Amino acid sequence: MLPAALTFSDDQAEAWDRVSDQLRGMGVDLLNAELTPGAEGKTSVLAVVGKAGSGKTMLLASLYKALKAAGVDVISGDYEGRRRKDRRTLAVLAPTNKAASVLRLRGVPATTIHRILYTPMYDPQYEKIAEWLAGNGPRPAVEGLTELALDRAKAFYDNVASIPGALAAAGLRGSDFIKGWKRREEPLDIGLVDESSMLDQRQFDDLREIFPTLILFGDPAQLAPVGQSGEMVFDKLGGARKLVLSRIHRQAEDNPILDLAHALADPDLGFEEFEAMVEAAARRDPRVEVAQRVDSDLMARSPVLVWRNATRIRLITAFRAAQGAPEFELLPGEPLICDGIELPLKHRKKRIDLEARGLIKGAQVIYMGPGNKDGFAKLHVMGAEEPQVSAASIIKIEKPGEDEPFIPSAAKMGAAFLHGAAVTIHKAQGSQWETVQVFAPDLFAAAQAGRTEAGLPLWKRLAYVAITRAERQLKWVVRNRLGLPLVPLGVEDLRTSPAPLALEVETDV
Repeated sequence: MLPAALTFSDDQAEAWDRVSDQLRGMGVDLLNAELTPGAEGKTSVLAVVGKAGSGKTMLLASLYKALKAAGVDVISGDYEGRRRKDRRTLAVLAPTNKAASVLRLRGVPATTIHRILYTPMYDPQYEKIAEWLAGNGPRPAVEGLTELALDRAKAFYDNVASIPGALAAAGLRGSDFIKGWKRREEPLDIGLVDESSMLDQRQFDDLREIFPTLILFGDPAQLAPVGQSGEMVFDKLGGARKLVLSRIHRQAEDNPILDLAHALADPDLGFEEFEAMVEAAARRDPRVEVAQRVDSDLMARSPVLVWRNATRIRLITAFRAAQGAPEFELLPGEPLICDGIELPLKHRKKRIDLEARGLIKGAQVIYMGPGNKDGFAKLHVMGAEEPQVSAASIIKIEKPGEDEPFIPSAAKMGAAFLHGAAVTIHKAQGSQWETVQVFAPDLFAAAQAGRTEAGLPLWKRLAYVAITRAERQLKWVVRNRLGLPLVPLGVEDLRTSPAPLALEVETDV
C-alpha cells in the first residue's frame, strides 16, 4: 500500500495502512488511485498522535500527495470552483495562519479552519478569471484588464496556485474581486487537520459537520485548549481510532532540541536536573544556548515565551523602552498579537471578513504604520498567504501594575491587538520560529508552584511546548535581564517578502 518512493518506519507504515483502509471504505482507493462516490451519511474520524519528531508531518504530506495523485480535488480556501457531482475533495487545515504556513513551506497547500468554514464570494466578472486559471473555463475578456495583465495572472498562478495572488499580479485589489464571505453550505469530503491538540470542542464539531472523513494529527504532550480541563479532542476517541507514532525519524539528525523535549517524559526528572541538561547540551551544540539576558532584537519577530502574564507585560514594557518607542504610539515594526474581534453580533458579516483574512485570535501581526482612515492600521499578518492588510484596529498596550491598558490606535470596532514582543506559551502553540527564546525563570516558578495538568507537572508541559517551537536554535534565558537592541525597528524585511495583495478591510459603520 505504501508509495514506492517512501520509506516508512513500522509505526508510520501501520498508520498509513489504517488510514488507507479507512479512506477506501469512504470511496478513495490510494493503492489503485481510484475514486468512487462517497457513501451518504457515513462518517469516520481517526487521530494520528505522536510527540515532536515522530513523523506526523511526513505522514500528513505523504497522504496529501497520494490523495492528489488519486484525483481528489484540493480545496485551498482562497477560491472554490463550481462543484461537480463526481468530484471528491480534500482540505488540509491548521488552527492558525502560522501553523498553516509551516505546512505550506513543506509543499502542502494548507489553509486555516476559518478559511474553510467561510468561503469568499467573488465578483462575477473576476470569477471568470478564477475559473480560467483553475482550468474550468476559457480565457476571458474582462473590461479594464489587458491581455498582458491576464498573462501576468496566469504566470503567477502557474508558479503559485493562489487565485488572490494571481489576481493581485494582474493589478487588482482584494476589494475589487472579493465581495464578502459566507458560511460554507455544502460539505467537503476529507479533512487532514494538523496541530489538532489546539482544537476546542466547538471547532471539532464544526469540522465534523463539513467533513465526513476527518484525520487529526496532534501531539498529546502539548497544552490542551483553555477551558477543556487538560483534555484534547482526540483523547475522547477510542483506542481503535487513535494511531500512535514513536519518535525515531529525527533521531538520526542528533537534534539536541528534540532530545531535551523528549527528556521531559522522565517522571523522575526535576527542574534543576533538566536545566543542567540544557547547560550540557549548550556546551556540546551551538543549536542550544544558555543566555544571560533576553535578546531585544529577536523579540521584534520571535517573541519571548513565558508562563505568567505579569512576566509578559514586564518584558514588553522593557522591550519598548529599549527600542525607544514613544509611550503613546507604536513604531512601525512592533509585533502584535490579535486578541479577537470586537464587533456587536449584528456585524457578523464584518467579523467573518476579518477572520477570513487572517485576523483570528492568536494571529501574529507586525504593525506597518497608520492606515488611510482614522482608527485603521496597516498590518502584516505573519504566515498568511496574503499578509498585507489595512484594518480597523484597537491596539492595547498593557503596563505593569495598571489595570487598564493605554490604546495608541482605536477604531470604534474591529480587530483587537495586544503587544506581541512576549507571549504566553499557551498562545505560542501551533507556531514555530527559527530561533526561540524561553524565559526559564517563569518555568522555575511553575515548578515551584507544584501545579499539574492532566496528571503531568505543568512546568514540563510548558517546557515541552516552548522548546518544540524552535526550528533551529533554542535560547534558554536564565536571568531577568534585557539586552539593548543593535538595530532599530523597521519593516524592510516584510516589504521585500512576497506580499502582492493589500486588502482594505472595511469595518467602520
